[in-house]
Amino acid sequence: MRSGKDDLLLYAVTDRSWLKEQSLTLQTEKAIQAGATFIQLREKNLGYEAFLAQARELQTLTSHYQVPMVINDNLEVALACGADGVHIGQKDRPAAEARRLLGSGKILGVSVQTVSQAIAAQESGADYLGVGAVFQTATKKDAAEVSYETLQAICGAVRIPVVAIGGIRKDNMMKLVGSGIAGVAVVSAIYAQPDIRLATAELRRLAESVVYGRAGS
Repeated sequence: MRSGKDDLLLYAVTDRSWLKEQSLTLQTEKAIQAGATFIQLREKNLGYEAFLAQARELQTLTSHYQVPMVINDNLEVALACGADGVHIGQKDRPAAEARRLLGSGKILGVSVQTVSQAIAAQESGADYLGVGAVFQTATKKDAAEVSYETLQAICGAVRIPVVAIGGIRKDNMMKLVGSGIAGVAVVSAIYAQPDIRLATAELRRLAESVVYGRAGS
């Protein structure tokens, strides 16, 4: 499945830190049912086999709901599980190499923090960009903050859609109005919440207001 701009509206990045008594797949299903439009499976501490098993389970789920799913960093797992694509950072393999290995039919997302990085990623075949951290975040402690002005400049410099990420919550998302983003990516704002469906539905309404300039339906 390739993604369109609208698929990026509410981009959920998984984190098993808050599983409690639920499976990651169940939590993700709740998020999708309540309005998440795109899923990124992010696993930093699982071995290959466990990562692949989780990826296959989640790919089955997202395919059922026709929601795109990409794998964070791990191109091998992405290819093995039949994921819709992969998301890579500046310290991972080059975007052009990732595009070559993925082929033209898969989604390639690239994390950037500057206009020059954004243009290079676009030229290397990225389908969308993740820009951040737009706010201070505890999820990725080494992430440098990207100013609103830089986010806006990146959106204006590329033709592909841009997703803002990093510390985004329901109480600060509206600060991104007018930046030109196609969506917001969140982690704890969904997965750390006691009621994932309620939290996701509220985030979806806010994201529609930020991106489309109207209240959610």
